Amino acid sequence: MQIRQAEKNDFDAIWPIFSSIVKLGTTYAYARDTSKEEAYRLWMGLPEKTFVAEIDGNVVGTYYIKTNQAGPGSHVCNCGYMVAANARGKGIANALCEHSQIIAKEMGYLAMQFNLVVSTNEVAIKIWLKQGFDIVGRLPGAFDHAEYGLVDALVMFKTLN
Repeated sequence: MQIRQAEKNDFDAIWPIFSSIVKLGTTYAYARDTSKEEAYRLWMGLPEKTFVAEIDGNVVGTYYIKTNQAGPGSHVCNCGYMVAANARGKGIANALCEHSQIIAKEMGYLAMQFNLVVSTNEVAIKIWLKQGFDIVGRLPGAFDHAEYGLVDALVMFKTLN
């Protein structure tokens, strides 16, 4: 697997991953009917950098990195990760998270924060805990899950050393 910085034309390969995950309404707080144009803005335009993971030239995962808060909070970054359904269970999310921490340090960030980890996303929570993140907060009923209704969301944090 290779992880590299995404280029504009990579979004055509990212879009099917993004749209399939967002349509489920189970892990991301994006509108389930997010347009391709809005998805591009959210995943490629707003973040400072976006990366893709490739296997045999095929994009199987992606992540973005951006500053979590402005001004006095700008030393903390935020990332979002997505893995194609047919590539899950192969360690891609774990590899993307490891890579993002290296990039975050190179960019001068001192910590990483995940603002809204859906409590029912047990696979992601297990990976983030394994990566050294702590659950620092629980937001009761903060996510309207497509299947379960209102569920809690977690705030997860890691100091980068």
